[in-house]
Amino acid sequence: MENLKLDIRYRILKEDELSSEDLILINKAKEATATSYTPYSHFRVGAAVAMDNGEIICGSNQENAAFPSGLCAERCAIFYAQAAHPDAAVTTLAIAARQRDGLFTPQPISPCGACRQVLAEAEYRAKQPMRVLLYGTQGTCEIQGIGHLLPFMFTDDDMH
Repeated sequence: MENLKLDIRYRILKEDELSSEDLILINKAKEATATSYTPYSHFRVGAAVAMDNGEIICGSNQENAAFPSGLCAERCAIFYAQAAHPDAAVTTLAIAARQRDGLFTPQPISPCGACRQVLAEAEYRAKQPMRVLLYGTQGTCEIQGIGHLLPFMFTDDDMH
């Protein structure tokens, strides 16, 4: 038997440690929480995607009474970005969430498993790492590449 260790790297940044571009993207994600439709969970998530063509695309979570029919903010933003700009790469994704009380989460929230796979595909499609910024009022988690969110991701390379 061989025991292995997985090293996942990330850092927690305070607001004054973020670049002006990152602050703009995080604020867009925070603003996007206002467009979420969450009559069941009351957990509003916003996502903002920066693309290599300079565009910023936002998305928010959309719930449905038939729970599997809703969609997370991350996938809304990524799918819209890729549909509107199929030749542009996503460079950075920012995510923010508001709790039931309307306040932003103190700790950053991370994407669900389905979103992680979609992010992995977007990164694979772009052939370059995607940065992820997970906002929380106590700090923003910066992740350099989806491999640190989904270390055993499934891509087209696995099907050959």
